[in-house]
Amino acid sequence: MSPPLLKKHGSKRERRWTGHAFFSGGFRPFFLFAALFGIVSVALWLAELHGYYSLDIHLAPIDWHKHEMLFGYTSAVIAGFLFTAVPNWTGRFPVVGWPLIAIFLLWLAGRVAMLMGEDASYAIVASVDAAFLPVLGVAISREIIAGKNWRNLRVLAPVLLMGLANIWFHFDMMNGGLGTAPVRLGFASVLVLLMLIGGRVIPSFTRNWLARRAAGKMPKPFDRYDVVTVAASAIVLGFWTAVDSAPLLGVGFAVLGIAHIVRLGRWAGERTVANPLLLVLHVFYAFVPLGFLTLAVGMLIGSPAIGTGALHVFGIGAAGGMTLAVMVRASLGHTGRSLAADKALNIAMIALIFSVTLRVIGAIWVQFDWAITGSALTWIVAFGLFAFRVGPWLIAPRAGR
Repeated sequence: MSPPLLKKHGSKRERRWTGHAFFSGGFRPFFLFAALFGIVSVALWLAELHGYYSLDIHLAPIDWHKHEMLFGYTSAVIAGFLFTAVPNWTGRFPVVGWPLIAIFLLWLAGRVAMLMGEDASYAIVASVDAAFLPVLGVAISREIIAGKNWRNLRVLAPVLLMGLANIWFHFDMMNGGLGTAPVRLGFASVLVLLMLIGGRVIPSFTRNWLARRAAGKMPKPFDRYDVVTVAASAIVLGFWTAVDSAPLLGVGFAVLGIAHIVRLGRWAGERTVANPLLLVLHVFYAFVPLGFLTLAVGMLIGSPAIGTGALHVFGIGAAGGMTLAVMVRASLGHTGRSLAADKALNIAMIALIFSVTLRVIGAIWVQFDWAITGSALTWIVAFGLFAFRVGPWLIAPRAGR
């Protein structure tokens, strides 16, 4: 639990920070710009796909799209979440003001660099982009170690692996590779991070809410079952990084899918129907086992199209959904508002479910190319509603101050 000073008055650095409220918390710039970038990047990709616009960049448009959604959008949300959560874990003051601005600008510089044309050196482009995740890892590790919060060091491992995957991606591209193995490592890192954080916050938030209601099933806390499931997932995902597809690996993913369905069932999600903001955390986590099962089917019947669909189950459903749900919840709580999503935010969540559904249809049945366009448009609607509704709260001072 956070010290009362952090809850009521903010940090000393925050009280000394006389600049704009936008840099008084890491969630503010990173959540808002993650959403805006998610909109712009998908819009550019859609325009390129339909021939309305041509991206003049180093990478092939499909490679840029994969990279930016995985290492651009997702890394921003991870940064916003960690800069917000770590002070609660450690009891230390949050990173605000100029240090926060510097790290945020580094992320933004990476997004600009990746859009630069071939006149710019790709080595420079790659260096600027690849610097963000290692710097984030150093900043977060400093806070965790200084706060002697050793158990949360495990959260750093997927972040650092994601940074290594990004560096590997650029090296592979510079040497004529396709970047597929680094992308798989990036997905694996994000999925393990979702398993760790989801396994912590979803049952905790659910228990806190259910404790105020009628007696009934309560979520089980993180225990040995979770440790074994997450560890087994990390091992199988590690093999997946090295081997794109294999029947035996497909069996492993099928077992993992079932294990994570059991894990999700232990969290009493069926009792959260009356709380949409809480329910969506359970719904979007369900895309982790759905992705595993989809990947298993693709491997067992030898279908690359189903494998592509599985990547979008992970990317849009699990990563996109969980990050959107967490951004909404954290933004509401940390800007002084009640933890209740309004109609616009509920529509945003529903739009994202449509987005992943349509994208999987478009991946598996290529004749339904309209589904890919529909997926992109519903993604834009989801994050557009977030930016429209939550953006003003992220820019303004905390309510009641």
